Amino acid sequence: MNWNIDPQQIWTDYVLPWGTQIALALLIFIIGRMIAGMITNTAAKGLTRAKLDPILVAFVKTVMGTTLTLLVIVFALSQLGVDTTSLVALLGAAGLAVGLALKDSLSHFAAGVMLILFRPFKLGDYVEVGGVAGSVDQITIFSTRLKTPDNKLVTVPNGNVFGNTMVNYSAEPTRRVDMIVGISYGSDLLKAKALLHEIVAAHPLVLKDPEWKIAVSELADSSVNFVVRPWANAADYWTVKWELTETIKLRFDAEGIEIPFPQMDVHLHKEEA
Repeated sequence: MNWNIDPQQIWTDYVLPWGTQIALALLIFIIGRMIAGMITNTAAKGLTRAKLDPILVAFVKTVMGTTLTLLVIVFALSQLGVDTTSLVALLGAAGLAVGLALKDSLSHFAAGVMLILFRPFKLGDYVEVGGVAGSVDQITIFSTRLKTPDNKLVTVPNGNVFGNTMVNYSAEPTRRVDMIVGISYGSDLLKAKALLHEIVAAHPLVLKDPEWKIAVSELADSSVNFVVRPWANAADYWTVKWELTETIKLRFDAEGIEIPFPQMDVHLHKEEA
């Protein structure tokens, strides 16, 4: 067996071809990464100029960067003579398996994209979503975080948010305060109505336009009920509601207007022996 090795032949047959392929593959990878970065940054800047949500811009940038990087790696490996067909098929199968395993997470992700695109609410809005009410503290691709009035942070999956009824209490600058005030049947109805008008008109946070509404709404079992519907700025809603409730109780007590509690009259009939 001849163990003599010709360095010139090794260089010609192995080192030079393989070195050239490796150099070209590295060159493809480096230049490809640079081009991918330029494309990704340009797309991100365009989306930012279009005033899309920063969360969506960051997500699109990440997806584009990852996809283009994978393509660059495939091109570089093909330059080395690697059969990339099987690699692409393997990546596709892996993606399908991951998608099936994370189908719930993907549904939350899709809902998050829709929330970011359509923007039914924004940070700071007081909303009711997924059976939870609170101020929007954070919106991510997979979940929405709310801060409740008692300062608890509640994370709601975006699928539960977008798939259910959403109520945005901060979307409009004003809100109507709906109140029901009951008086006893023995109290003076017209006097009570005049007092309600006086109380609502005197409150500094009640808006003059739209005009408030006070009317008899129901002759209930134990009371005559008024609907009291003043308007207020959204930020003043609870202040107006609480202060009016307190003032109505105090004024009615002072003016002899009775606010009844639920009661039942029982009449006993005596039978003679």
